This record gives sequence, C-alpha cells and structure tokens, in this order.
Amino acid sequence: MEHKNIVEFEVWGDYALFSDPVMRIGGEKCSLQIPTYEALKGIVSSIYWKPTFIWVIDAVRVMNPIQTEVKGIRPIKYGGGNDLSYYTYLKDCRYRVRAHFVWNENRPELAGDRNENKHHNIAKRMIERGGRRDIFLGARECQGYVEPCVFEEGTSCYQDIPELAFGLMPHGITYADEAYSPETQGNMTLRYWYPVMRQGQIDFILPQDCPITCVSRPMSIKPFGQEQQNFTGHSEFIEEVL
Repeated sequence: MEHKNIVEFEVWGDYALFSDPVMRIGGEKCSLQIPTYEALKGIVSSIYWKPTFIWVIDAVRVMNPIQTEVKGIRPIKYGGGNDLSYYTYLKDCRYRVRAHFVWNENRPELAGDRNENKHHNIAKRMIERGGRRDIFLGARECQGYVEPCVFEEGTSCYQDIPELAFGLMPHGITYADEAYSPETQGNMTLRYWYPVMRQGQIDFILPQDCPITCVSRPMSIKPFGQEQQNFTGHSEFIEEVL
C-alpha cells in the first residue's frame, strides 16, 4: 500500500441522494449517478474524525447497478407550511471505499495529537462498530450502513465495462481549515472534475488537482484546543499511543 493508514469499508443503503447543487435552486433534488468525493469523505468522517487530520478518498467501487426512483416529497417551506417536490434518488446502493488520512497542516496547535497508530486503530475499530455517528448516503433521509471489507474482493456489476465517463461533476468543497493554497486560505472553495469509471472503479484525484475551482465565500477557521474545552488531544485513548 502507498499509505500505511489505509482503511477499507463497504457502505450500503436502500436509497442515496448525492444531489447536484444546481438542481436545488428550484426545490427539486436530483441525485448524481455516483457518489462525490465530498459525500464519501462525509461518510468516513462520520465513522471517525478529528481536526488533527484530513481524510483523503482514494477510490470507490460501484458494486450494484445505478438505478433511480422518483418520490413525491413534502418539504418544509422557509416561510412556513409545506411544499410539494419530486426528488430523484438512487436506490439499492452499495459501494466499496478506500481512504487514508493526512495531517492537517493548517492546525499546528494540534501537532501533539499527530499519532498515526492511534488514529488508524481507532478508525478501523469504528468501522467494525458501524461508525461513531449515523451514516447517511448524501442526505439525512438516506440511512447507510458500513462494515469492513477487502476493497478488491467482490464483483462489481460494471466489471466488464472498460470505461464510463460522467462528464463535469462536483468533486467537493475545500473549507478554510483544509486550505492547500493561498487562493483557498480564508475561503470556502468549490471543486469540479471529470470522473471516469473503469471496470466499476473510480479513482479520485486530490482536491488540489481539480481542474476547476470557484471561491464561494470568505470563511474563518473554527478554533480547537484544550483552552476552548472542545478537544481532548493526545491523552485520548492512551493505549493506542503505545
């Protein structure tokens, strides 16, 4: 393995809604055909996350056929009452994910918590237990479930398809505390790329390699530390340090 702190897990659910932001303006949500980098990062962050590090999604395997189902939804209106909308969900979803973490260089004050062995062991144990927090496939109403797996095992229904391109799609959001360049520092930045699935597997590029980026708005970094009483740090799970 290129990275020693690799984690592999399978995530599945009856429905998923990786909604295209463009489709949200009119109130109708339509899922993208595949999970975005940011959606998978949100899943692994629900399994285990600390501000000390940043999860990096390496690849995803689409195990089940891509199917959609339209449902009538009554969302709450901002001014009160309910509205009627149609949401397009993915159904019968199953994915295998490979990810690793890197230290968050934007938080030098947490350098004392940079113990790779501790965080890697906790992450693997949280996968075995189904995650620290609830798992969602893109939206709150799409409950997901996770369990450990071997990434290469199992047969994808797209195993025999050499290549399938999905065009321009959202890659994710770079928040201020995960900035990687002067342009992303102090801002929320949107990223876009051109995903291609080869034999059922999508290999993700790094956020800094995305060909199209757009600054959404200025953003400050939330402070963490023992002085804020919102961070336990190096003393947490002391047995993992040894």
